[in-house]
Amino acid sequence: MRALTVNYCNFNGRASRSEFWWFCLFSLIVGVVVCVVFSFSETATTVVSTIVNLALLLPGLGLAVRRLHDIGKSGWWIFLGLIPLVGAIILIIWYCKESDPQSNMYGPEPNVG
Repeated sequence: MRALTVNYCNFNGRASRSEFWWFCLFSLIVGVVVCVVFSFSETATTVVSTIVNLALLLPGLGLAVRRLHDIGKSGWWIFLGLIPLVGAIILIIWYCKESDPQSNMYGPEPNVG
């Protein structure tokens, strides 16, 4: 979980496809656990899930920007997600793309070393 330790609020460099998707899986599992554990109270679920979402917001944004850097796109492309449906579909396709096999303007390939 480099996104939560080393790169908590890092928008520079590149992030591998696996790093991005492992973070997504971690976020999903944490969300499900919060909903199950605090299911006794709608207010408690709302408060705790809001705190968890705020704690994961910056690492998630940083990771998404670094993932875009990994495929040679500017981090500003993340705003494409503001376009309903189409923007999200395009971003998901880009997040699934393989890394650039060589260094690009954002740094060396993240899977090496």
